[in-house]
Amino acid sequence: MNDRAALDLLLEHGPLSRTRIGKLTGLSKPTASQLLARLEAAGLVVATGTSEGRPGPNAQLYAVNSRAAYAAGLDVNPQRIRAAVADVTGRTVGTFKLETPGRRNVSAVRQVVDALDGAVKAAGLARDDLRRVVIGTPGAFDPSTGRLRYASHLPGWHSPTLLDELAAALPMPVEYENDVNLVAIAEQRLGAARGHEDFVLLWNEEGVGAAVVLGGRLHRGFTGGAGEVGFMPVPGVPLMRQVTKANAGGYQELAGAHVLVRLARELGIDDAGHGAYPDIAASLVERGAAAGSGPLRQLLETYATGLATGLASVVAVLDPQLVVLSGEVITAGGEPLRELVESELAELAASRPRLVLGDVQQHPVLQGALESALATTRDEVFDTSAR
Repeated sequence: MNDRAALDLLLEHGPLSRTRIGKLTGLSKPTASQLLARLEAAGLVVATGTSEGRPGPNAQLYAVNSRAAYAAGLDVNPQRIRAAVADVTGRTVGTFKLETPGRRNVSAVRQVVDALDGAVKAAGLARDDLRRVVIGTPGAFDPSTGRLRYASHLPGWHSPTLLDELAAALPMPVEYENDVNLVAIAEQRLGAARGHEDFVLLWNEEGVGAAVVLGGRLHRGFTGGAGEVGFMPVPGVPLMRQVTKANAGGYQELAGAHVLVRLARELGIDDAGHGAYPDIAASLVERGAAAGSGPLRQLLETYATGLATGLASVVAVLDPQLVVLSGEVITAGGEPLRELVESELAELAASRPRLVLGDVQQHPVLQGALESALATTRDEVFDTSAR
């Protein structure tokens, strides 16, 4: 327990002296010395220099050995696979982006391997150096069938043998997680949800989704579908049936990215822009946040009402302490959008959770995948090698 406590302190604070580790852990100087010697012999800690320039005699500093282990994360969507490798300290050492639209004839397994190998090569490592990989995708793999559900728009990922094929192709343990759940992990470990045990994350990029954290742990649901709020029936749109086959309907038709493009046309905004829905929608929301009045401001207000309408149902069921608003389309609205959603939610919901914007905006799915992979990797490496 002392060894793990010392390693966690080194991860949190960076290089520390023996004396400082002793004070932070409450251990005596001889015990701290024995602890560091044990961790150094196990290859988990390295001496990194001295405390030159600080008051008093120079002291030897120690840090977690960054080469002790490596883990990887992948962020998969219909357009690309983004991969990254991090060392055990959490420092990203290699990244790679594989564009996939032109590779429809290439299997999903081959695409994953190619993306992972690209990141491994960029890190100057070999595939066997990785202890674990976490892959984030839209939807979720049903634990009872092993098939991907709630993501019909992800081509090539619905084979019943896909997980077995990936396991055979990769030499390390592979875990799979819903992409929005990984964003919640990133916010919980690194961002706006740090220190919160109960929160909901609402996400909007390619589609509307949510992640639920209860008692500090992700709530995935019986089939992995907890948080698939895009299908949720809401007032303001027609009641649609068999929405999972159409991958549309419900909340998605009230607050999805494509709705903003349609709304812009209805409001006479002729210069809505061109390109992918998320990019156009984010641009419209950003312009609406900057506008004091007129059609663009009306667009932002209508969008805020749509977000709050679905969020009111989520809040009524879960009564979370915190709601984190995330995703390219939502964060483009910044504080003006957050204030509008908060005001609307106060009218629609009995409870009053605190609403905040997500802090992790640079590849949050990938960051969450790395954080998830590193958490398990550290448990394996720190808790066994230090014995």
